[in-house]
Amino acid sequence: MRLTNNAGIDLDPALSPDRTKIVFTSTRDGNLEIYSMNANGTGVTRLTNNLAIDGFAAWSPTGSKIAFTSTRDGNSEIYSMNSDGTGVTRLTNNSQIDANAAWSPDGTKIAFTSTRNGNVEIYSMNTNGTGVTRLTNQTDEDAFPTWSPDSQKIAFMSTRSGNGDIYAMNANGTGVTRLTTNSGVDDEPAWSASGKISFSSTRDGNFEIYSMNANGTGVMRLTTNSALDNSPHW
Repeated sequence: MRLTNNAGIDLDPALSPDRTKIVFTSTRDGNLEIYSMNANGTGVTRLTNNLAIDGFAAWSPTGSKIAFTSTRDGNSEIYSMNSDGTGVTRLTNNSQIDANAAWSPDGTKIAFTSTRNGNVEIYSMNTNGTGVTRLTNQTDEDAFPTWSPDSQKIAFMSTRSGNGDIYAMNANGTGVTRLTTNSGVDDEPAWSASGKISFSSTRDGNFEIYSMNANGTGVMRLTTNSALDNSPHW
């Protein structure tokens, strides 16, 4: 079912924990801003309004807060706000890029990507921005963290094996395991409440959506068309 229809770009949707709302990024009013709508596409509400870029929105487990990325203070940082767009709070503060926030299901941590130590790596922090911990440390790109339902593991995309593949690790960064292996690019993992992982992949030509078990088995192609399909969310 098509949920949005306008001349701008709508992307990166995320379903609220109670499954009644979808938060997404759109250029419909000029630049990239964050909006919410009912799960059936009605009731679109603009949540951010500034000349900078706002995007990559992620719900808290209770649905009361939204973490997001914004360049409103100069460079890319992580912020949080109430689900109605009020109470914006800056969580990270450094001269490099912080992005791709992901709230842990137990509500205690936010994982994110950052270039603060050189290349793109994955970090975690408390939900108020304190206690920043680096989880990955190597010369290639690690990005797009997503939490397991029990908050014990994080799946992510990494180029450490040459092309983009999906990996998983313990929440403290130990026990890294490779989940996908093919000549295409596997990207943007999303962990479901039932334990499945969806992701985008070019393994069959262009970007399509796939799902697999949490151990990398049972890969299933979910979309098939000549256009680009990506950014899956459960």
